[in-house]
Amino acid sequence: MSSRMWPRLIRRLRQRRTTLIVFLIIIFVCQFLLWYRRKEKSVNLENNFIRYKLAITCYLNGFKNVDSACFCYRSHGNQKDYIDQRGIHVVVGHYIGDSVDSLKIPNITKDVINQNLFNPLPFEGKNGEPVVIHPKDFYKMQQLYQINRFNLMASDKIPLNRSLPDVRKKKCISRYANLGNLPKTSIIIVFHNEAWSTLLRTVHSVINRSPKELLEEIILVDDNSEREFLKNSLDDYVKNLSVPTRVLRSNERIGLIKARLLGANDAKGEVLTFLDAHCECTIGWLEPLLEVVGKNATRIVAPVIDIINDNTFSYTRSFELHWGAFNWDLHFRWLTLNGRLLKERRDNIVEPFRTPAMAGGLFSMNRDYFFKLGSYDDQMRIWGGENLELSFRAWQCGGSIEIAPCSHVGHLFRKSSPYTFPGGVGDILYGNLARVALVWMDQWAEFYFKFNPEAARLRYKQQVRSRLALREKLQCKSFEWYLENVWPEHFFPTDDRFFGRIVHVGTKKCIIRPAAKGSYGQPSGNAVLHSCIPRPMLSQMFVMTKNGVIMTDESVCLDAPERDMQQKTPKVKIMACSGRERQKWKYDEQTKVILHVPSEMCLQATTDDDTLIIAACTKNLDQQWILEPVPWK
Repeated sequence: MSSRMWPRLIRRLRQRRTTLIVFLIIIFVCQFLLWYRRKEKSVNLENNFIRYKLAITCYLNGFKNVDSACFCYRSHGNQKDYIDQRGIHVVVGHYIGDSVDSLKIPNITKDVINQNLFNPLPFEGKNGEPVVIHPKDFYKMQQLYQINRFNLMASDKIPLNRSLPDVRKKKCISRYANLGNLPKTSIIIVFHNEAWSTLLRTVHSVINRSPKELLEEIILVDDNSEREFLKNSLDDYVKNLSVPTRVLRSNERIGLIKARLLGANDAKGEVLTFLDAHCECTIGWLEPLLEVVGKNATRIVAPVIDIINDNTFSYTRSFELHWGAFNWDLHFRWLTLNGRLLKERRDNIVEPFRTPAMAGGLFSMNRDYFFKLGSYDDQMRIWGGENLELSFRAWQCGGSIEIAPCSHVGHLFRKSSPYTFPGGVGDILYGNLARVALVWMDQWAEFYFKFNPEAARLRYKQQVRSRLALREKLQCKSFEWYLENVWPEHFFPTDDRFFGRIVHVGTKKCIIRPAAKGSYGQPSGNAVLHSCIPRPMLSQMFVMTKNGVIMTDESVCLDAPERDMQQKTPKVKIMACSGRERQKWKYDEQTKVILHVPSEMCLQATTDDDTLIIAACTKNLDQQWILEPVPWK
């Protein structure tokens, strides 16, 4: 072979080697892509199966249409769905106090009801994740659901010491890292026919996530439960807990109020901490509560109440910047803080803040102060209204109610109650609220009775002389003082406010509060007209303040865009009161015009669909309104 052939051969070999390397790289990349696609498909199939099961679980657990089932899946399949576009958690748990279904347990024997089916799996529900029930168990799951009105099968799969996320803000961790001496507390938990798993998960969450040196004891108060497993088995179980725990029992059904009194009278701790029997405490929950009470014995403090879903037992962090109040029917409500209060809280997000009322299920207060203040009204029956009664009494008699944003406790929220109410739900709830109004609300009691005939029917059956004597003994302030000083943003009528209907002159129709609910459970929607109802109805009653805010029940206000945000004829809405200028109006009695102050445009009714807009002021009939007063007391 000539010398000239060698370089040529070497070049060919090099080309073939390069080609081989490129070919091998292509084969490797193709193999990797095929493997990755198979893996992705497998993961997607698994995720889709989980999503399918979760959606079906939601559907069968009481969401009897596709939209509701999909909402349930979106809400509980991914907890990030609870965050709005601004990144703010918008979920707020609601106690269901408006109505209670009668207990119906179809095709379930007494043996099944009394059977403890607790059979935990090691990692079910870990870190607050949802539990998914296998489709083959759906029928049994539905049956068991009726016993406690939550997914008992899911609960019984979750260990008593399941892990939960640390939902505190980072500043909370440093804020409560090095505290001085805190008072010891007695934990009081009342239960009636509670599930074994939810009751003892509450107890274990207290023990596992509380400094032992702060726990004086745990007192379980049995309100005459009928379940066999809540008797000797429970007594034996609590004897072995690392914190002194005992069970007090009532031989008759006495209700939450009297049962809590039973526990409080037996408690030894300096502080009483009341919890419901279906809660889960998170890390760092106790220290913020005890610090508040330890600094001032007249301060009553509640945690932020997170949500344990009744279908999947997923744990969702609740919105912190809200406070407790109540509507015209005296039903407890969570309301958003308005602009002024949000501004105050912005640089102070970890400190406790005042609230007009508390939900009542979970709170701490000094034991001596509890009894000095009059404990609970022991003439109130079973459950309902005791939270408002204690809230009014605390504020009007020298104390305060607060929320500690660094304390988070999960609460299982149900859509209906499984409990029986001896004597009937209506008489008990309205009777309790009648007592609250008669003792603490002064002239606003007449407002409540005027629009709540069920409560008015029971007002004269209430013996309140001893509670009125307590109010006098404690030298308590008036309800007017409470509204002016504790809750100046309130939407109740007063002597210096307009209260009544807003009637459109041209159509003789009235503005009505929307029935649809917004992000926080408050009414929200377009402002519209509706035929005026002859008998005054709360849905057509509005208040106009001296500052020009037109508001109604549930703390919602007439709202319109400001000039730089508006279209030619922007629609007017009724939405959560914000304290912003866009909710300011001015009424001219001469021209009968309602002026939107920031835009300098007038409130006008449309002729086609009865919706309201703001438009350039013309003083024509479409823009004329009568503020028709309605006596409120």
